[in-house]
Amino acid sequence: MNTADLGLPVDVPSTALFTDQYELTMLQAALKAGTAGRRSVFEVFTRRLPDGRRYGVVAGTGRVLDAVENFRFDADVLRYLRERSIVDEATLEWLAGYRFSGDVWGYPEGEVYFPGSPIMRVEGSFAECVLLETVILSILNHDSAIAAAASRMSSAAGSRPLIEMGARRTHELAAVAAARAAYVGGFASTSDLAAGFRYNIPTVGTSAHAFTLLHDHERDAFRAQVDSLGRGTTLLVDTYDVTEAVRLAVETAGPELGAVRIDSGDLLLVAHRVRQQLDELGARDTKIIVTSDLDEYAIASLAAAPVDAYGVGTQLVTGSGHPTASMVYKLVARAESDDPRAPLVPVAKKSSGGKTSIGGRKWAARRPDADGVAEAEVVGTGPIPPELADRQLLVELIKGGDVIAREPLDAVRDRHVAARDSLPLSATQLSRGEPVLPTEYLHTPTGS
Repeated sequence: MNTADLGLPVDVPSTALFTDQYELTMLQAALKAGTAGRRSVFEVFTRRLPDGRRYGVVAGTGRVLDAVENFRFDADVLRYLRERSIVDEATLEWLAGYRFSGDVWGYPEGEVYFPGSPIMRVEGSFAECVLLETVILSILNHDSAIAAAASRMSSAAGSRPLIEMGARRTHELAAVAAARAAYVGGFASTSDLAAGFRYNIPTVGTSAHAFTLLHDHERDAFRAQVDSLGRGTTLLVDTYDVTEAVRLAVETAGPELGAVRIDSGDLLLVAHRVRQQLDELGARDTKIIVTSDLDEYAIASLAAAPVDAYGVGTQLVTGSGHPTASMVYKLVARAESDDPRAPLVPVAKKSSGGKTSIGGRKWAARRPDADGVAEAEVVGTGPIPPELADRQLLVELIKGGDVIAREPLDAVRDRHVAARDSLPLSATQLSRGEPVLPTEYLHTPTGS
């Protein structure tokens, strides 16, 4: 059974209503004006990275493919639109037959990106492309923000595994997406069973303080857990007195005790004391897991501590202070008429306040230096220079409406590690800084 095909219940019967009303009113007006069928190119990009961040992480692409495939206006959805008079009957009739039949190109999931990177390119008629704006941005903005935070945390953690445990800190469905994005960004497992079921992510979990408090004595709680889950379980040792709890934990489970978890206090100091105590009690192989509102900075501060794994919740699912990637979806080119042979004309918004965009259907490539380390993100229109031809970043995701680029989540996770490793070493610095690669714009005239 492919659990990724099972999905999860939502409050509407398709992804078609995960949109803003103005997508549909624009469609209605374009149908009446006769411009809805014009071939169009939309691009997803961000004008800037979150303040101080050095790179972004593309995440959610697989979910976008699912969302586009399930973007259907069924009878219940059409009835809702009709009852609320959101669009007219002619538009409802058009929506009833909606199937995206265009092409989608994008940075492969797990890849890194920078300001101006054309992260996703959606091509087709204006009508079919404009409807996808909100759902695509909703997915990419959320998942990319979580994956970027996860990447920073996994970089700070080094070889020590990270456990995603933020389900109780966000919306129940967002928690599933967050666990997936965290896995892309380098986390090893999740506490959320829905994410394990949906995406086959490894799941972990043992007990909370409530289980200890349930019993008359801490020893009784530890005994009950070990009897149920075995000596390799993880015992939570900070409900009362940590030193006494560690003594009881080893006494109960023996030196085969799998791990102890510390969830409060000065984690650096307590971890050192617990490691020394475990070693003195003969539990040299017992691991130490720390939790308690960790972020990338707290993880980095524990690099010298005898810690074996980290559990991260709130800071992860909120993007460690940056819960969105601020991506936008803009029309960058459109045909002069409905004629399929009509040439594309670059278009762009002109605005003050830093919200301008660059017109034209774009390609992107990452130029390496003499040592093979990336030195620039090159974004251009027109023919790609021969020296960058084998460095192109965009891959075809949907062709003629058919998804052609689904891939295992582990492959996405591996890609991210490789992409991050290809950047200059300063990319993984946690100090505030500019994007680690500059974005260079290049226009190559046709025929040059």
